[in-house]
Amino acid sequence: MHQLTLAEIARALADKQFSSAELTGSLLSRIEQLDPQLNSFITVTADQALEQAKAADARRAAGESGALLGAPIAHKDLFCTQGVLTSCGSKILTGFKAPYDATVVEKLKAAGTVTLGKLNMDEFAMGSANESSHYGPVKNPWDTSRVPGGSSGGSAAAVAARLLPAATGTDTGGSIRQPAALTNLTGIKPTYGRVSRWGMIAYASSLDQGGPLARTAEDCALLLGAMAGFDPKDSTSVDQPVDDYLAALTQPLAGLRIGLPKEYFGAGLDARIGENVMAVVEALKKLGATVRDISLPNMQHAIPAYYVIAPAEASSNLSRFDGVRFGYRCENPKDLQDLYKRSREEGFGAEVKRRIMVGTYALSAGYYDAYYLKAQKIRRLIKNDFVAAFKDVDVILGPTTPNLAWKLGEKNADPVSAYLEDIYTITANLAGIPGLSMPAGFVDGLPVGVQLLGNYFQEGRLLNVAHQYQQVSDWHKQAPSGF
Repeated sequence: MHQLTLAEIARALADKQFSSAELTGSLLSRIEQLDPQLNSFITVTADQALEQAKAADARRAAGESGALLGAPIAHKDLFCTQGVLTSCGSKILTGFKAPYDATVVEKLKAAGTVTLGKLNMDEFAMGSANESSHYGPVKNPWDTSRVPGGSSGGSAAAVAARLLPAATGTDTGGSIRQPAALTNLTGIKPTYGRVSRWGMIAYASSLDQGGPLARTAEDCALLLGAMAGFDPKDSTSVDQPVDDYLAALTQPLAGLRIGLPKEYFGAGLDARIGENVMAVVEALKKLGATVRDISLPNMQHAIPAYYVIAPAEASSNLSRFDGVRFGYRCENPKDLQDLYKRSREEGFGAEVKRRIMVGTYALSAGYYDAYYLKAQKIRRLIKNDFVAAFKDVDVILGPTTPNLAWKLGEKNADPVSAYLEDIYTITANLAGIPGLSMPAGFVDGLPVGVQLLGNYFQEGRLLNVAHQYQQVSDWHKQAPSGF
């Protein structure tokens, strides 16, 4: 059962080949047996999951149907889940049990999903390797000496290892797409505002966006269809009808215009990854697509702009974690100032502290115009590049990451080198456009991902292209040895 995709599980449950309770029990056993090798879960909610599975079976027995009814998933541990530890991978949220469900959790519960638990992540979603978690690093099931990518590394590792068929993640600068690429999964970051951020603990509010990680584009379409939609509780949510993503999958690619940015294929890209990307391009051309070279000239400024804007927003968002209202509190504070200082000093990890300091500096008097304001102007230029490009092409294609998954600890002493791993992904967050990563082969036994970028609210188009490619390739069917 663990080898089945979400869509296959939906069909099997409808055909009564097995029950949700049987499937859930089987996956919980796999998690107990195999997750110690990976550290992908922070919390396993076994009792709750079995109750939800039995309830889903009862709903089916009563005549109810639905593709996600009884389907097991898990949530990245920054989605608030009522009565369950929600930690953001941080010591500072020790013991915090959310008093409500995030909108994403609520929507998926309503669709009948079974929640197996909460997944490990980089602390407050800050990282590209899932090594900054207070609960320890997550390991890549393709090679447990390597990182799975971040910040949704727990989600990616668990799905890649067949511990569950799909999971939620969030993407602030590539945190769904980059781990998807490094673990041989499909992951999509929707247009900003397409998925509610209410109850999703914020890192950088103008960049964060929730989305699914799964093995196939079809599975991502299933989950995104349930997650997406307007939410009056989220002021950044967009009131626009949700497309039928499943119906979009089957559209032929004849006439599809693909743009290849010259900036994606220069220095810094592992040439072997580039070869895999071009093999995907050739496959899509055989399916009827046409290809043209394009330019995104302001991409070179994306990393510095992002690493001013995101930390600036983080320094504001994380000010609420002060040891007073919830989470970790230092012992025996001398006074209120000591309580604030020591709770934050002891509760936050090194990467979070680094970004808070950078962000506070960028927003400080005398530096706001020089750094934050200038970064926002660059952000507009990057958006304009995409607006111009999408007048001539339907999708933009390139590598998801410049390199393969690196060894655990390899970049810890040089955080900037880890930041550079996001070079191809962060522009989508700065511009607010949707992006998808899909499996595109292997180099030295390690997965390679190809990224597709689309115009605003064109998630259906990206899922369509990925699905059509997955009909003529089998990379997405490959599983890591031992899992």
